[in-house]
Amino acid sequence: MNLFSGMEKFGLKSTESMQLFEDEKKDEKKGNGAHAEEKIPAESDFILEKTVHCKVCDHVFKTKVIKSGRVKRLEPDRDLRPRFQYIDTLKYDITSCPACGYTAMNRYYEHLTPVQIKLIKEQISSNFQPVSKEENATYDYDEVIDRYKLSLVNTVVKKGKDSEKAYTCLKIAWLLRGKAETMSENTPEEKAAKAECQKEEEEFYQQAYEGFMKAISEEMFPMCGMEQSTVDYLLAYMAYHFKKYEIASKFLASVLTAPSASRRMKDMALELKEDIIAALRK
Repeated sequence: MNLFSGMEKFGLKSTESMQLFEDEKKDEKKGNGAHAEEKIPAESDFILEKTVHCKVCDHVFKTKVIKSGRVKRLEPDRDLRPRFQYIDTLKYDITSCPACGYTAMNRYYEHLTPVQIKLIKEQISSNFQPVSKEENATYDYDEVIDRYKLSLVNTVVKKGKDSEKAYTCLKIAWLLRGKAETMSENTPEEKAAKAECQKEEEEFYQQAYEGFMKAISEEMFPMCGMEQSTVDYLLAYMAYHFKKYEIASKFLASVLTAPSASRRMKDMALELKEDIIAALRK
């Protein structure tokens, strides 16, 4: 527990390194050698505010981003959903202008053509109604999922690539999975809410799969920052998820024979191949 949490409202940064009873802690270590409980950092410890200039409406605003080098990477999900200790970094990979509604994943936010700006102004900004809410130190899942959905609308309006649409759908699915992991099932209402969240995840997952399948026939690699072997493995896992074993096997073969694929990626592909064989035997 951080005794100094909540000091942000006074303009003081919450810190875990500040010790309340420094001498007592030293004596405690000398006495019985007992280890102090490991303190779990707050999500806000990993983020900072970045100033952004909107290319659509020229509005200047602040958005929250991950502090470089602060987060510890964990083992990802089998479909490459990234995981980090203490924080879901996907929540901070989106930028949304509160004035005009222009929203995009961080890697795409600055890249707009004059034609795309015109389309967004005409079809997004002219109808956009800012949502007034209390500014919190962190983003919650519902808020961020809405931002990603707004990003998806923007991508459609600006006639973005199929890969960008697919990647946005995939990240929404991953965020819904993350949200479901935080939901309780103590009451029938909570169980129903979690089931609905998982159902929505499945719908966006399906759209992501179909979008990437379309994108690989029309676009060049790298795609959304991913090399071909990464996209091939991702599609192999998604095809396996939807019980399209023949398609999954085809993509796995491409990963296993790709010189650029890492040893870790090939090991994951071999593990998935065993799962497919087991599923076919059933």
